[in-house]
Amino acid sequence: MKKILLALMILMAFVLTGCGGNNANNTADNSSITQLIRYNVDAEPKTLDPAKSTGLPDGTIELQMLDGLTRYDANQEIQPAAAEDWDISEDGLTYTFKLRDAKWSNGDPVTAQDFVYSWLRALAPETASEYAYQFFYIKGAEDYNSGEGKKEDVALKALDDKTLQVVLNAPAPQFLGLTAFQTYFPVNQKVTEGNPNWFADPKTYVCNGPFKMVSWEHNQKIVMEKNPDYWDAENVKLEKLEIYLIENLDTSFNMYNNGQLDMMNEINAQELPSLQGNNELKIMPDASVYFYRFNVTHKPFDDVRVRKALALAIDRQALVESVMKGGQKPAYAFVPFGFKDNDDKDYRENGGDYFQEDLTEAKKLLAEAGYPDGNGFPKAAIMFNTHENHQKVAEAIQQMWKKNLGIDVTIQNVEWQVYLDRQSNLDYDISRAGWSPDYLDPMSFIDMFVTDGGNNQTGWSNQEYDQLVNRAKSTGDNNVRMESMHQAEKILLDEMPIAPLFFYTHPIMIKENLKNVIVPPFATYADFKWAYVE
Repeated sequence: MKKILLALMILMAFVLTGCGGNNANNTADNSSITQLIRYNVDAEPKTLDPAKSTGLPDGTIELQMLDGLTRYDANQEIQPAAAEDWDISEDGLTYTFKLRDAKWSNGDPVTAQDFVYSWLRALAPETASEYAYQFFYIKGAEDYNSGEGKKEDVALKALDDKTLQVVLNAPAPQFLGLTAFQTYFPVNQKVTEGNPNWFADPKTYVCNGPFKMVSWEHNQKIVMEKNPDYWDAENVKLEKLEIYLIENLDTSFNMYNNGQLDMMNEINAQELPSLQGNNELKIMPDASVYFYRFNVTHKPFDDVRVRKALALAIDRQALVESVMKGGQKPAYAFVPFGFKDNDDKDYRENGGDYFQEDLTEAKKLLAEAGYPDGNGFPKAAIMFNTHENHQKVAEAIQQMWKKNLGIDVTIQNVEWQVYLDRQSNLDYDISRAGWSPDYLDPMSFIDMFVTDGGNNQTGWSNQEYDQLVNRAKSTGDNNVRMESMHQAEKILLDEMPIAPLFFYTHPIMIKENLKNVIVPPFATYADFKWAYVE
């Protein structure tokens, strides 16, 4: 049996779990049932400004309140959202979006100029968006972001209030999917310019999505209500959505068991064996990767031999079987299974593995780097954000490195926002990380590690890698695109600024009376637009 099926089959498995479905027009009479869902997203968001947000908790919360030009449905197909239609020129360069008649939650009309303003704001150098590179497909965008071009030269234009025109540098089949991503979400220009902290207060969070925020108890919960001004309000059945921000998985599990939560985003791995056979446990597909970053600006991690030695001395099968216990797969490459290659086969199956565990080679490399049997290895720490499962992984790897290489490392548990800041500032030695694709294409993984990329966060740079990524982004020839990405991934794993550990699954707990909750295998944790309580 194959380890993971192709993208279409992955998505079908997700739809058939029984807690998803795309029956947005369900006509069941639930008028006597309180349409409230209480859901734990596991962390306080770092920000709810879509131009600056990067984490899955942030993006998940924003998705409930904001509509991009498009939105993914339960089958992970792009559907019209703020845009009711679009046209793509024959050469694949010019996208013309026709916006529907929609309103912001303050009654203002949603206009094409709102999108022009929002995208340029995310691109502006002073915004310092880590995701600005996702706009670089647009002509003039990269030059503006780097300070080498003008805002006026970015090929974004509001032809009228309801027509947005975008011109790309080269055909990019992944571009349409990006218009559903959080950094592409619009903000209200008048509100944003009038209050630079508009996104931090429910009273000023003006939105255009299915729900609007009514309260925010920091590190506790965000309460949303149905947005009556939403263009598709008739298909939004929930009246209220409470999103909890509880990092401790044991606390979250107790709240679920006590009836204080209807859905948990993640479960402590130690609970999974006892939950087998429980109808409320769902192991969802997740096209994401769990990995460790090495800070290559810190010694001894500036030495590729050290990085490789550490990566080769980890027993990934033991991690997934004895620690995670949720059907995860060991990762010997970076891009997960579930993405189509140029031949319609799976990208990962075509690319194969780039390394295997090898203790003999690991010891040899460490000795060549000047640390035979770990002697003289400097103090170092594994940093992870507060989370029981991350701690268990770190402890297991700590023991493996001690046993296999004679290396002592410490582990550091830090709060989510501190973790994000330290990673961005290269204030760590080794840091746990996870990556979920922003859109359904391998490029969502590959372009992370270009020199000075906003999500690189390792200090690593390789000119040939950068050239291959640029080559893949500069052509509409899918054969060239995929070949370039495979070559770039090989370089990444040859130089090991990261150590892939395993490909995710997504174990959740969800009450059986919750219907039409979309749990996508990428980009966000959940979408409640079509959800309801039966």
